Amino acid sequence: MAVIKRIGVLTAGGDAPGMNAAIRAVVRYAIYSKIEVVGILRGWGGLINDEIKQLDHRSVSGIINQGGTVLKTARCAEFKTDEGQKRAFENIKKHAIDALVVIGGDGSFRAAHEFGIKYQIPCIGIPASIDNDINGIDTTIGSDTAINTALSAIDNIRDTATSMERIFVVEVMGKSSGYIALQVALAGGCEEVLIPERDFNLEDICHDIVNGNLRGKISWIIIIAEGVGKADDIARKINEMTGLETRPVVLGHIQRGGRPTAFSRRLALTLGQAAVDYLLKGESDKAVSLNCGDITTVDLGSAIQRKKIDVDNFYRLIRILT
Repeated sequence: MAVIKRIGVLTAGGDAPGMNAAIRAVVRYAIYSKIEVVGILRGWGGLINDEIKQLDHRSVSGIINQGGTVLKTARCAEFKTDEGQKRAFENIKKHAIDALVVIGGDGSFRAAHEFGIKYQIPCIGIPASIDNDINGIDTTIGSDTAINTALSAIDNIRDTATSMERIFVVEVMGKSSGYIALQVALAGGCEEVLIPERDFNLEDICHDIVNGNLRGKISWIIIIAEGVGKADDIARKINEMTGLETRPVVLGHIQRGGRPTAFSRRLALTLGQAAVDYLLKGESDKAVSLNCGDITTVDLGSAIQRKKIDVDNFYRLIRILT
């Protein structure tokens, strides 16, 4: 088992609230364990371009409550090339980095999995994604915060929808995953949810809206994941088909930012410690995870497979409780 003397930590892909808390935990727990830490700026691109700096205890002061990531993040097409990966490996040797801790989602884990195996670099992933789309992992860092941010907006919209007797179509993030949409629709008491994992019939939805209106139902909130379509288009079609005033709302990137919830912070701190511990145990090509209340690991090769959501049960409960 190789001796770990210095680790590199990076954040890649989309940012998620709690990433900073994870960085803080990795840095301080590694230092406590007599390991040096370097921060790699701007994700995999920073590893290619040698944007690497030494981190100490004070480097991560005052960041536990901040959204985003102090290491910055970006997607990097160049890292998918042999030349890009070769340059990244050269910088790993230059800075005597013995292992990597990668904080991000499935795209970041895919890169860590392929790069780690190709160049025999121990890699541990920390799951941070507002979509909670990492296979084999109950909850990712940031998903709880994103849901609560969206839910707060939905609660405010509900007040206006009821007062002005309107239909609102609210677009939340989720290009290929309906996780946020489902959670928000259920917790927000919304009447309908449109997600990539389930087909929908707009005529049937409009029929329900008209019948509800005839029975005296004065407001309606439809949640739509961005991967399904645009709130503007859906709202316009509903207005045309029902004759009822329908307004679109796009929550957008406010769901990515903001102060992480207590749950997102605690999860980040716990997984940050676990990532260092597992590296010290000689583990590699793993993601630390929360599963059934326990901190464990899942193989990165498994983690990057498409995660299945129990869509039908969620959808059934949403409709029953409407």
